[in-house]
Amino acid sequence: MSSARLDVAVSENAELGEGPTWDPAAGRLIWVDILAARVHTYDPVTGHRTVRTTEQHVGAAKPRAGGGLVVNLRDGIGLYDPDGAFRWLAHDPEPGRRGNDAAVAPDGALWAGTMRYDETEVGGSLARVAPDGGVTPVLPVVACSNGIGWSPDERLMYYVDTPTRRVDVFDFDGENAVNRRPFATIEEGAGFPDGLTVDADGAVWVALWDGAAVRRYTPDGSLDRIVELPVRRPTACAFGGTDLRDLYISSARVGLDVPHPLSGSLLVLPDAGQGMPGTPFAG
Repeated sequence: MSSARLDVAVSENAELGEGPTWDPAAGRLIWVDILAARVHTYDPVTGHRTVRTTEQHVGAAKPRAGGGLVVNLRDGIGLYDPDGAFRWLAHDPEPGRRGNDAAVAPDGALWAGTMRYDETEVGGSLARVAPDGGVTPVLPVVACSNGIGWSPDERLMYYVDTPTRRVDVFDFDGENAVNRRPFATIEEGAGFPDGLTVDADGAVWVALWDGAAVRRYTPDGSLDRIVELPVRRPTACAFGGTDLRDLYISSARVGLDVPHPLSGSLLVLPDAGQGMPGTPFAG
């Protein structure tokens, strides 16, 4: 267990807070409220915050190399330019489906997941979106595509399809993910794996939806640490701050009859470990 101090970075009533991502160029954290169609930013030094309402429900928002954001929306992948102008990069609407978690690979491509609103077990997918908008299906049939991350040597990719209760790992060659196999399994009663991040030691941190915790697994898949949380539905975690040592944790209040007062807030575990610099989207 962990007795480390847990702080509230941003007190918020997000319905479905998700996807914290550190933007080093701007010195800020980016996160989304999927069902409110909002992208939030937070500067931990000044406390300055911004909120942008997106065109549609937004599963993830990541920084772009030239400024602005790439967003995983209901009907596909969109781009916001630094001046706020919006355009579609890959538009592929499908009734009843929306974008969910996404991550930028070391080569600058976006790996974007989808799921169905009714959460049917065969309605989601995972695809690689190139900077020019080309889409390559990777996993055409999943239930709820969630956490994605890469090992420090870029030879492994970690991935969560939430209802499986597993974190899986693939061999990664810089563009392709192959040889999928289980990495860690979440036992019954401990919640469901949601978003994840990989630290500089190659350990995988995963948020447990309905588990009120974040777990750290060593590179061999052994459970190393449990950080208990006051919120029942943490959704994802990411290292941020100028030295990438603070672990930010998003949370949700959707579906809870009596949510904890902090449900929907952005939490932070100071000096939790050492994160890795992220890659901005190259498009």
